[in-house]
Amino acid sequence: MVALPPVASPISWRWAALLGFALFAPVTLPAGGPDRRLPEVRRREAGDPLLPAGARSLHASPERQAPALAQLAVDEPVRVLRSWRSAGGDQWLQVEAAPHPATGAARRGWLAA
Repeated sequence: MVALPPVASPISWRWAALLGFALFAPVTLPAGGPDRRLPEVRRREAGDPLLPAGARSLHASPERQAPALAQLAVDEPVRVLRSWRSAGGDQWLQVEAAPHPATGAARRGWLAA
């Protein structure tokens, strides 16, 4: 007569299931896997200063041909006072820069956005 292989008992199946769970469950836990929360999005508040992307000039009015009042450095913060869209579709921001170090006068003007 041919000998059949022994059938696994229910206890050995329980141990196999327990070991399988122990190997794969830590992947979903915070200490064993990646954090699945999305990072918080920080939005700019209305009163926060704005930093221009490059060296820009402050214009006297919201027009391309308006005379330049002053040059702004790249890292110089400005405060947005209001925005304007011209008839040509250009977006302009009226801003106030920090006072000039020599004169102490506040510098206001228009930046093309």
